[in-house]
Amino acid sequence: MLRGVTAVVGAVAASLALTSCVTNEEQGTPEGWEQIVPEPVPELEAMVPAALAERGVLTAGANPPFPPFEFKDSDGEIIGVEMDLARAMAGVMGLDYQPQEQDFSLILPSVQAGTVDLGASGFTDNEERRENFDFIDFLYAGVQWAQSSDRAEDIDPDNACGLTIAVQRTTVAETDDVRPKSEQCVAEGKEPITVLAYDTADTAATALILGRADALAADSPITAWAVARSDDHIELVGDIFMAAPFGFALPKESELTPVATRAFQHLIDSGDYERILAQWGIEEGLLEEALINEVPLDELAG
Repeated sequence: MLRGVTAVVGAVAASLALTSCVTNEEQGTPEGWEQIVPEPVPELEAMVPAALAERGVLTAGANPPFPPFEFKDSDGEIIGVEMDLARAMAGVMGLDYQPQEQDFSLILPSVQAGTVDLGASGFTDNEERRENFDFIDFLYAGVQWAQSSDRAEDIDPDNACGLTIAVQRTTVAETDDVRPKSEQCVAEGKEPITVLAYDTADTAATALILGRADALAADSPITAWAVARSDDHIELVGDIFMAAPFGFALPKESELTPVATRAFQHLIDSGDYERILAQWGIEEGLLEEALINEVPLDELAG
C-alpha cells in the first residue's frame, strides 16, 4: 500500500512539474524583453472611430494559455507576442490596450456583437472566417506535430490512423487537419484517429507529455514553444504544413479596420514589428507589408 501511495504522489508531482514547463506561466516574458509602445501618430489618431477615440481603450478578446501568443504571467496578467503587437498598434492610434480573457469559441461572436473591438487569440485567417470577419494579418505559420522524445519510430502526420492526437478545441489543427484525416482513415477502412480536444493548447501539450496522446497537433509557433519548454520530453516531428496567415479579427467592413491596418504598417516601417517578434523568438513568417485578408490595404481601396 505504501509503495502504491508513493507512486501516485510521484506521478502527481511529475505532472505538476511537466505542466509548469509547458504553460510557462511563472517565467513570464523572455529574458531581455521590453515593452514597446510607440508614440501616437497624429494623422492616424484622427482616423480612429469617434466612439473608440472617446473611450480611449482598444479591447481584445484573448484565450490564454496559447503561448507564445498569449498566456498569463505569475501576476495573472495576459502577456505574449500577440498582446505586444496589439498594444503597440493601439499606441500608434493614441489608445491604451486592454485584453479580456474569454473562451476561444466566444471571441469571434463577441467581436461580431461589439463586446470587444477585436479578437487577438491566434486566429488563422481563412476563407470561412472571412465571410463574417476581416483579419489584419501579422504572421504566416502552419500546423506542426510533436511526439514523445523516447518514441521508437517517428509518427507520420499523413499516416496517423489508430493513433491518439491531442489538439486545442476548434482550432485549425483540429477542424482542418486531424478530424478530416480521421474521416479519411474511416473511408479507407482503417481505425479512426482518437481526437483528444482540450480547451487550451498547454493542456493538449501536457496530455502528450503525460502519455495520454501519441502526438500533439497545433499551430507551428505553439508547438515549437511547447517543445522548447518540455525539458526534452517532446520533439517536433514532420514538416510544417497548411501554412496560412494569423490575424487580428475585426467585424466585416469595420470602421476600425483601415486605421488599425495603417497603424500596423507603421509598426512594420519603424522596425517595431520585427523587434517585438524577435523578443519572442519568432524570426520566420514575418510580413513585409500590412494585409487585410492577405490583400494590401491600398489594393482594397483601389
